[in-house]
Amino acid sequence: MSLQFSIIVPVYNRPQEIDELLQSLTKQDFQDGFEVLVVEDGSEDSSEEIVKKYTSELNLNYFYKENSGAGASRNYGMERASGNYFIILDSDVIVPVEYLSEVKKALEENYTDAFGGPDAAHPNFTALQKAINYSMTSVLTTGGIRGKKKSVGKFQPRSFNLGLSQIAFSKTKGFNKLKVGEDIDLTFRLWENDFETQLITKAFVYHKRRSTIKQFFKQTFAFGTARPVLNKMYPETAKLTYWFPSLFIIGIDIAIIAVFFGYWQLLAFYGIYFTCIFLDSLIQNKNLQVALLSVVTTLTQFYGYGLGFLESRLLKK
Repeated sequence: MSLQFSIIVPVYNRPQEIDELLQSLTKQDFQDGFEVLVVEDGSEDSSEEIVKKYTSELNLNYFYKENSGAGASRNYGMERASGNYFIILDSDVIVPVEYLSEVKKALEENYTDAFGGPDAAHPNFTALQKAINYSMTSVLTTGGIRGKKKSVGKFQPRSFNLGLSQIAFSKTKGFNKLKVGEDIDLTFRLWENDFETQLITKAFVYHKRRSTIKQFFKQTFAFGTARPVLNKMYPETAKLTYWFPSLFIIGIDIAIIAVFFGYWQLLAFYGIYFTCIFLDSLIQNKNLQVALLSVVTTLTQFYGYGLGFLESRLLKK
């Protein structure tokens, strides 16, 4: 099929982020043309003036709507797009110059009605942003069970970097009303309707993510609360590995208590693990500060996801 891309970007109170994203889209080496739809989700800090800067460089449409959440805003954009293949991007990403070319090449070689791409840390990111990126993507952390790697099974695209055909959107009606985990829910409904998904490894984006430890904790806590809800909606998708972060943090607490009774071996195990995190991040990022922060962000990620999972699983009906 002839691919006609429509890029959908929901934005909420982040004009500076959309500025960086649109600027990166102007530099694409893609020759076939594409449209961009920016959907302002009831923001008080409008992006309209930022968007206007790029109307001469991009086939760009701006929409303002009442606040209803990112999922509904993505659907709003797809309903108004003219292309036959939609690419969903978060406003806090930057795309490399070859992004669309890599998407087209991969889909022409192995067409699927949905795809996802990985994220990476841009060289200009702060040390904390690089550390958060490490924790969210490393095979040594929960990044190894989030669906990024092909070895986990069928790939589950994430909404910060996701592609969806117009046919699949029409069949599934896009994202539901979930505030968190709506991309995973969409993936499950795609599979139920016999649509295939794939990971396009070269279609990566630079993902800035959250800028503080507190914000990162809140984000991972929300991820944790969403998983039991999804497991209840789709029981066949539940896996024991989703309990791992919760068991991990319970183990840390037990290890600390055990030290007061003269048993240090379990705490030593955690010490070895976090030493591996430090060394692996140091090798990957070649930065001592990022490596040290990676230990902090990994611990934050485990506690955020693990506590969110336990609260949702044990306390909510």
